[in-house]
Order: sequence, then structure tokens, then C-alpha cells
Amino acid sequence: MIYAITVAGHPVLRKKAEPIEKSYPQLDVLIKDMFETMEYSDGVGLAAPQIGKAIKLFVIDASPIADEETPELVDFQKVFINAKILEESGEEWLFNEGCLSVPGIREDVSRKSIIKIEYYDENWVKHTDTFDGIRARIIQHEYDHLQGILFTDKLSFLKKKMLKGKITDISKGKVDVSYKIRLR
Repeated sequence: MIYAITVAGHPVLRKKAEPIEKSYPQLDVLIKDMFETMEYSDGVGLAAPQIGKAIKLFVIDASPIADEETPELVDFQKVFINAKILEESGEEWLFNEGCLSVPGIREDVSRKSIIKIEYYDENWVKHTDTFDGIRARIIQHEYDHLQGILFTDKLSFLKKKMLKGKITDISKGKVDVSYKIRLR
């Protein structure tokens, strides 16, 4: 099933997500549907709040953006349940980010280059892993959704002010996208 993407202005995107239990109803189906929705929407990551569910779950498949400069993304497909970033380190670096929940807007965002994260996979195996570079960035972006944070929140006051009209339009559905969206 392909879900509609919840866009900026919807209150679920500002909620802190709740942890889930292994017994969460039809979790395997939800994960499959999230991957399908992400692929249909041309995303590389999708957090549960982006489909209207304030739970600690996100999926990543960065293989579509893998190239000669980023071979580490070729098989980078993961499920993160109840994730917790334990540490962010390394140099801060800028990268042009976009988001399915803020369609049509791309901006440079500064993030730390290395993260250490604890999470459960789809089989409820607990992991503590370290990621760097673009993999860390994708995880940080999706993890922010679980905290009620959008990438636009990380922009300067001036940039936010300049984008306010566009974000208001998005919240009213005045945006051209190839996927279904969900408003307030």
C-alpha cells in the first residue's frame, strides 16, 4: 500500500514519536508499505511521522543515489526501530537536502559527519552502529523526523523567513508533486 506523504503544516510532523513494541500490529506490513511509499515518492528515507504515524520507525534505501563517489550507498537499505543517536562527532559539513514532507525546497544543511546510533532492525535484533558521511546524514535527517524536527528548522533565521511563503503554500496543498500528500 502506498501512503500519502504528510506535508509541512501537519501537526504529526511536530510531535515527538513514541517507541513501539515488538507486538506492534502488522509491523512487517507497515515496513513493507513504507519502503513501497518511499520508492514511489522517489525518496531515500521515510520516517513514520511522514505517513501520519508518530512512532519511532524509519526506513532507508539510498541505493538509487549511489554512484562512483558514493559506493557505500549501493546496498544501504535499513530499517530503524526505536532508534537513539548516542553520539554525533566529526566535522560539520554542508549538504543540499530536500524532504518529501517539504516538497520543492532544497537547502544546504550543516550536520556532523559521524554518528553512533542504537536501534532495532525489522527482526528486533538490537544494533549499535557507527555511520559516516552521506549515510550518517540520511539517518540524521530521518531521525530528526522522530524528534518533530524538519530540515528547514536547521536553516538560518533569514532563510526561514525567505521560505515562509513557500512552506505556507505547501501546507495548503499548493505544490506540484508526483505523489499523494496529506494536509492538516
